[in-house]
Amino acid sequence: MTALLTAFAALLLLAVLLSSLANRTILSTAALFLIGGFLLGDGMTGVVSIRPGDPLVYGLAELALFAVLFTDGMHAGWKDLRSAWRLPGRALGWGLPLTLAITALLAHYVVGLGWIEALLIAAVLTPTDPVFAAALVGNDRVPPRLRHLLNVESGVNDGLILPFVVLFLAIAQGSHDLHLGELGTELGLGLLIGVAVPWAAIMLERTRLFAISPKYEPLNAVAIGLLVLALGKATHGNLFLAAFAAGITVATIGDRHRKAFEEFGGLVAELLKLAALLVFGALLTPAFLGEVGAAGWVFAVLALIVARPVAIWISFLRSGLTAREQGAVMWFGPKGFASVVYGLLVLESGIGAADQIFHLVAATIVLSILAHSSTDIVVARGFDDEREVPAWHGPTPDQARGRQAGASQSEA
Repeated sequence: MTALLTAFAALLLLAVLLSSLANRTILSTAALFLIGGFLLGDGMTGVVSIRPGDPLVYGLAELALFAVLFTDGMHAGWKDLRSAWRLPGRALGWGLPLTLAITALLAHYVVGLGWIEALLIAAVLTPTDPVFAAALVGNDRVPPRLRHLLNVESGVNDGLILPFVVLFLAIAQGSHDLHLGELGTELGLGLLIGVAVPWAAIMLERTRLFAISPKYEPLNAVAIGLLVLALGKATHGNLFLAAFAAGITVATIGDRHRKAFEEFGGLVAELLKLAALLVFGALLTPAFLGEVGAAGWVFAVLALIVARPVAIWISFLRSGLTAREQGAVMWFGPKGFASVVYGLLVLESGIGAADQIFHLVAATIVLSILAHSSTDIVVARGFDDEREVPAWHGPTPDQARGRQAGASQSEA
């Protein structure tokens, strides 16, 4: 643990020192921690010794995904979701099942997995994560509808795909009882906890009995998130659905709390994300990557450049998106913590193909992190061209400055 903490602190300091450069180039802090973990792991220097079955691995990945979904949920309230659901609805209603189907076909015909195992790995790899496309999602020059689409899609698809992961895993284990009732209870509890806890906390704060000082305002959302996490663990409710629902609830009825938490929460989620990437990278020894095999690497590449792009292209036909917007959505389907957590679930299940599936999942995630986290800034810069910004997006900064200069001259 001491070696891991030292490695994380050193890499974090390096990432902070290089952060300005990373914001302007293809240099990626996510890739830095992934590669750093790989170099420090057992397969290289042996400084950080981690095994896939270690409780730290799954626990940290689960906690990082919870934090990311909680903060993502705060980016949109229910009103925002209802008023701008058309494009995310296409991505989730059509894009998600099409991506799952195409990925399953690739797993079956390229790698040779059985149909159930192919559907299982497809479900594991279908969720997307906007963390590795941060420069795109956070760029004000990128059309708001595109940023909203990617944020909502990635926040919701983790929870939507979970029932499929559990179902296909149960079938792969040869279970006659698929426990659909238990699954429904788990999802229902997660949703209930995610809505009830923040609602009760914010309503209490509005009574005459309580008042939050400005100094402690950011900690209110932290306390809500921790309570949601604890209750989810205690009741076996779905943590990921609870996290996203809690974030949306805070954004809907506690906008002041969301604004106070936004910067602090983003930093907390970033720390957990980077720590999880370091641990994940330490699992990837040269021998492990070599065991993926040529067919496995071909599958990993095709899962990124064929499965999602084709599914999104079909889903967004005649959607009104510009060619550049649609190209960005097709490309940015990065695989992140949801796939890591679900892949670890498969590995711990003990099914016959568990080890092979985990190798394929890990290879795909590695390629995704390296590719998507280093190209987000390149794609985002493409939207700096004023001609590519739709009129409804409002004036660009250059246009705004020009108008202000013109107004000043007129007044003079």
